Amino acid sequence: MAWMYLVMGGLLEVLWAIGLKYSDGFTHPLISVLTIMGIATSFYFFAKALKYLPVGTAYAIFTGLGAAGTTIIGMVYLNESVSLIKVFFILLLISSIIGLKLNSKEEA
Repeated sequence: MAWMYLVMGGLLEVLWAIGLKYSDGFTHPLISVLTIMGIATSFYFFAKALKYLPVGTAYAIFTGLGAAGTTIIGMVYLNESVSLIKVFFILLLISSIIGLKLNSKEEA
């Protein structure tokens, strides 16, 4: 269950990172409130995962999922630049996340 909490937190990080962009420096009230709620929910799931997972591994996966997901959403939906080297490093990041997961043990 800890891994599900961690993945949920990481995916919510993607949403709040994009929300930060569209809140325009917290000048759009509705988007700002939704973004803050996303941040709180993301960290709630992350904190739940930390009860059972090593902090270093969990944090690397949490931020890695957020970074990779935000970059992919930016390239696919927000017209951000796409390059072969950027795709390579996203795949490398995802591979690293998988490697950390495979070499980590959940605490009882």
